[in-house]
Amino acid sequence: MIKDHDNEVIYSHIKTLRILHVEDSKVTQILFESIVGDFVEEIIFANDGQDGYEKFLDNKIDLIVTDYDMPHQNGLDMVDQIRQKDVDVPIILVSAIEDLNVVVRALNLDISAFVKKPLNKKELLQAIEKTAKVSVANKFLEEQRNKQLNELRAKDEYNNYQEDLGFSKELNILRNDFYYQMMDHNGISLIDFLYNPLDILSGDAYSARRINEHSTLYLMVDGMGKGISASLTAMIFTSFANHIIDKMLSHESFDFGILINETMQYIKPVLLEEESLSLDYVYIDEEEQTLYYSKFSMPTLLMQDKQNNIIKLKSNNPPLSKYSPTFNIDSYDISDITKFLIYSDGIVENETIYDNVPYAEYIEEDFINAFTREDLKNSFMSKIDTQEDDITLIFINKVTHYSNIIAHKKFNSSLEHIDLANEWYENLWHELTTNKKTSYQANMVFTELFMNAYEHGNLGITSRLKNSLMENDTYFETLAKKEIGCEKLIDIRIDKIHNGSACYIITKITDEGDGFDTQILSDIFRNSQRFHGRGVFVSRKNSFGIYYNRKGNSVLFINKI
Repeated sequence: MIKDHDNEVIYSHIKTLRILHVEDSKVTQILFESIVGDFVEEIIFANDGQDGYEKFLDNKIDLIVTDYDMPHQNGLDMVDQIRQKDVDVPIILVSAIEDLNVVVRALNLDISAFVKKPLNKKELLQAIEKTAKVSVANKFLEEQRNKQLNELRAKDEYNNYQEDLGFSKELNILRNDFYYQMMDHNGISLIDFLYNPLDILSGDAYSARRINEHSTLYLMVDGMGKGISASLTAMIFTSFANHIIDKMLSHESFDFGILINETMQYIKPVLLEEESLSLDYVYIDEEEQTLYYSKFSMPTLLMQDKQNNIIKLKSNNPPLSKYSPTFNIDSYDISDITKFLIYSDGIVENETIYDNVPYAEYIEEDFINAFTREDLKNSFMSKIDTQEDDITLIFINKVTHYSNIIAHKKFNSSLEHIDLANEWYENLWHELTTNKKTSYQANMVFTELFMNAYEHGNLGITSRLKNSLMENDTYFETLAKKEIGCEKLIDIRIDKIHNGSACYIITKITDEGDGFDTQILSDIFRNSQRFHGRGVFVSRKNSFGIYYNRKGNSVLFINKI
């Protein structure tokens, strides 16, 4: 209904909505997410009227959907408070109550629509569509007043479209076999990336490849100079390197030295007379506990050992040019290493706010203090005014080294145990922090990922089947049938890790299902606007990172307290 082509404008508006859903039942919250989650930008959950009012004040809300009968404060008392702050935000009241006094009070508070309990998919979506139509109509006059400006913007759309196509092509050339994946050979390693071109045409490129169960390859390219020439060189080189790697893997004949030689011989005729390339080839073998590297005038590769010492691997080759004759490969024992950082010069040459001193003066200290890529990124951004060049980095952390388990529990695959698990996890977070926002975000991620482990993992319900069950209103009936005789468990492990002055909570959820192809995560995160089934997307937004094992039946996420 909502996706009817005749209602394209309405649908586009609905996709931008941030909804506050006020409901004290976790099961109803999950059902609401299943019905509405695919259609809107974000859902913020609150457990009662008091919690809902606080969330309304703390967030930009486009639409409120609230239950009436809740503990602490009912829905209309909350609406009364909200109307004193905002008379325009549309509100849908969900209730099984037919008391005329309640209805009259709701109308006096400008309730936009009413939905009966229990939730019915068609009725709920119709109510949201109704409020969206009113909102679009209110915006029409404003759009008419700005018609000339909109026409100018329309002329820019084609250029923006071409730029988007160019950047999409760059992303397709880059290869990342670890998009939101963990490496779980010889312990757990988390691999994170930051690729932030200054312009659409980037002189930086990278590839991260899984060679086998215990070894990985990282390639980073920095084309000297700026503009089209540097970008073309970087992308051509990376594309050919991935082609060679694919060929080697298909024949189970990967050879680090041959890869370097073949890519050098390919790119040298392409380079202009005065052109050169900076390159990092880094091959990590966890079984041998050895790192092999060939660095062509790239910034120092940083590593941190278990005693928090910094180890620096400097370039062992000059920049690659048309006339580079040969290359060197060196190795390093990584049995004592816990973290790695590979990066292009855009980050270290960027001037900081401290008397224009380059960030190179701060990167080692920030690397030691960073537990995640997000930590390092935040430290970098806090020290600069403006990004001056392309920025690319690969951050690897062996989190097993820090392991400090604080809770471990298993739950059955049932709706009853979903509530039990959520209650257990919420109580745990009450003991961990008094920060309500951090606790709320962690619980939101846990609910999403635990539900995925339950329905998609242990019960084997695919996204397509779930959509069909929702359409036929047989979703909960099917869950109840599949629960019968299902002996598969959901394992929860929680670690508390101290790193410097910060503390991190790592939650790992493992089901006993068949898993899924985790490479689809790349498409999910690059195309979030058209992704149906938003659990992992919501989880990433509300954590410091989510990471699946290769099989796809185990996921961990990080929160910082």
